[in-house]
Amino acid sequence: MKKRQDKLRLGAFIYYSGHHSASWRHPSANGKDIFSVDYYIKAAQIAERGKFDMMFLADYLYLSGVETTTAGMLDPVTLLSAIATRTSKLGLTATGSTTYNEPFHLARRYATLDHISKGRAAWNIVTSQHDIEAQNFGRQQHPEHSLRYQMAEEYVDVTRELWDSWRDDALVNDKENGIFAQPGAVREIHYNGQWYSSRGPLNVPRPPQGYPVLVVAGASQAGINFAAKTGEVVFTAQQSLEGAKAFYQAVHEQVKKEGRHKDSIKIMPGISPVLAPTEEEAWVKYEELNSLVSEEDAVAVVSHFLNYDLSTYPAHGPLPELPDLAGASNAMKSRIQLFIDTARAENLTIVELGRKMHGARGHLEFVGTPEQFVDLVEQWFHEYACDGFNIMPPILPADLETFVELAIPVLQERGLFRKEYEGTTLREHLGLERPTPSHFKKSKVV
Repeated sequence: MKKRQDKLRLGAFIYYSGHHSASWRHPSANGKDIFSVDYYIKAAQIAERGKFDMMFLADYLYLSGVETTTAGMLDPVTLLSAIATRTSKLGLTATGSTTYNEPFHLARRYATLDHISKGRAAWNIVTSQHDIEAQNFGRQQHPEHSLRYQMAEEYVDVTRELWDSWRDDALVNDKENGIFAQPGAVREIHYNGQWYSSRGPLNVPRPPQGYPVLVVAGASQAGINFAAKTGEVVFTAQQSLEGAKAFYQAVHEQVKKEGRHKDSIKIMPGISPVLAPTEEEAWVKYEELNSLVSEEDAVAVVSHFLNYDLSTYPAHGPLPELPDLAGASNAMKSRIQLFIDTARAENLTIVELGRKMHGARGHLEFVGTPEQFVDLVEQWFHEYACDGFNIMPPILPADLETFVELAIPVLQERGLFRKEYEGTTLREHLGLERPTPSHFKKSKVV
């Protein structure tokens, strides 16, 4: 196996009290802390101590299940703005929906975060998932899956135009001659698209990184096409080495068709590691967490996610033959298919599948020692199944601390991961170019 010369990329995905849905019930976790800025600052500082490229925050625009599990979220851009003042190198990735934000609002918020953090912001671009979100914004139904991606492409287009509406050298602050900004260096964009329009200019100068790093997720064909056109980091769920390699190749083939360089995009699957000094200890931790998920809850989460009632089937029996649920869904098509394929490939019962879903929501779970974990990472990395991983600690902040103390030194010893930050911006961490301004590019007019 020929070894790559570049370094592994790592994101710290901070999610409630941990990625395992029952983590809030664990003695080492405290669900009420998820609404405290100090909780997230501590997690960010642990990640920065471990030299992570970035911290990643999800966002959902609805509330459900709050009676029995952690639910609700602080606004991620606001939260990361506070964290930016207590960190100095860690990249800060916030999720933002193209469906339920106006481009001007979003462009302004992320430009502001990039200025506050001195060039460490990233936007995780999502189209949202559910009708319940639409209903929170005065609509009855969520837009259809493929239409959402078409709209998102235009949304990103106008957002980049707004970031480019200021030249990098626009501000001169010439007190003697009374000139604050160079004439012609701040322009109206007059964007008129099929779904979005904006006069511009943005009321925030061009971000330090040019654009915040653009992160995308999704493994459907529409998601791959969107990633190849727009994404710089791809967050994906992969359950096997071969599946991950196929996805990596598919994305890069599409990137080539778009005329982009292969190094302009980084693919980072999610992985939820349960680590301990011995394999036996790690499995005890894993089973302890899974024991907090009842059989009823396990069956219920499968039924809910697949939108198919499984309560009449044997809980300890296999997943029954099902109609084309992924094709019929207007939510996460690729994730639904991934769950079904995983259940078939691993001969999982409905309960086992439900507990796996409670554990990492379709992302890869790992149980073992730090050395065994790094063996897996090294193979995936050198065989071009990924460019890095988004680490999803089952319990926070305890398992993030364990990862930094146990896994990071092994990654560093094998030459896979940095010992110190080489730069100050997230683009520098990830090896991504700063985008060239397109000030005089003709805006899209339909």
